[in-house]
Amino acid sequence: MSAVRNYLIVTGAYWGFTLTDGALRMLVLLHFYQLGYTPFTLAFLFLLYEAAGIFANLGGGWLASKFGIPRMLAIGLTLQIGGLLMLSALDPAWSAAASVAWVVCAQGISGVAKDLTKTASKSAIKASSQQGAGQLFRWVAWFTGSKNAMKGFGFFLGGFLLQAVGFRPALWLLVLLLAVALVGVLLSLPRELGKAKASKSFKELFAKNRGVNLLAGARVFMFGSRDVWFVVGLPVFLYSQGWNYVGVSTFLAAWTIGYGGVQALAPQVVRRSPDGLSREVPEARLWGVALAIIPIALGLMLATGAVGRPDLVVVAGLAIFGFAFAVNSSLHSYLILAYAGSEKAAEDVGFYYAANAAGRLFGILLSGVLTQYAGLQGCLWGSAAMLATCAALTFMLPMGAGGRQVAA
Repeated sequence: MSAVRNYLIVTGAYWGFTLTDGALRMLVLLHFYQLGYTPFTLAFLFLLYEAAGIFANLGGGWLASKFGIPRMLAIGLTLQIGGLLMLSALDPAWSAAASVAWVVCAQGISGVAKDLTKTASKSAIKASSQQGAGQLFRWVAWFTGSKNAMKGFGFFLGGFLLQAVGFRPALWLLVLLLAVALVGVLLSLPRELGKAKASKSFKELFAKNRGVNLLAGARVFMFGSRDVWFVVGLPVFLYSQGWNYVGVSTFLAAWTIGYGGVQALAPQVVRRSPDGLSREVPEARLWGVALAIIPIALGLMLATGAVGRPDLVVVAGLAIFGFAFAVNSSLHSYLILAYAGSEKAAEDVGFYYAANAAGRLFGILLSGVLTQYAGLQGCLWGSAAMLATCAALTFMLPMGAGGRQVAA
């Protein structure tokens, strides 16, 4: 029962964090687009957020092994509160350059917070799961799916709060929500959860097994393929088609909630195997190829110019993309824990999600550039190219226990 209790506490805390993180993304994007910032500048606002996440994931995995998961969860939640308060101190009288610098720094703090919290939370699942690959897949799928659904609610909450109460009061309400989650973590989780012998050198920290290394590479391109259209290209496109703030944020929320729901149900969709790898890896390959086809088809439809309502075509196409992406992402989230070593699972997870952050960083940067010079259609072609690379890497994944051996 203590394992289930820890799992539920960690999931609940991360729900609170993810709700505020999604709301923050929408608040920043829509508020500064309203102020006249270009798509490239909007993308630039999020760059430090993602860049900081690369180092936060690497360091977070090591710190969680050394000091325990609950402490890292508490630090992540506290940093997010600090980032929100810093953003709320933004003065409209400042110059554009000063405002951008301030927002980038605040977003950097939030990026560290998010990835410390995520690495600690995912590691807690590995530390708590005690009934083999079946339970691990179900727990990972439910955790990943539910937290993404919560992020979707956060997108809606951000758009709603911006329209209802304004930028600064919305940030203060998010701080209050995080404070409640922080108190829950401090009072509920055992301090020793997740502690292990941490790596003693950078070489040891990066000496991952073949399965982890290949999954990390695939993750870079998979999440880059999503953010290249999702972060800047899609909201700007929908807004340019006459959608208002609530309409844009509602669609992004619905997409993310649906995506999270599919992730939670992935164990029912994917063929399973007793060893946890021999069927799951081929499934990851199959879904990876299917995913790569979707932006190609959507890009070709938009290129013909024959569609009367391109916004509706994009909405329908990206709904299909979301289903395939959710299954693929859930498979990858399970496989990283299946490949991870039991003694340093937090470090393996941190390394993997550092690659995740690198992919988002790459995708966000391209999203701003491609949106400004080639529109949403350019973003879709960029997504297709990255997904083709991701699919190629999944065909190199080991299907047996050998994938857990440290690569030379």
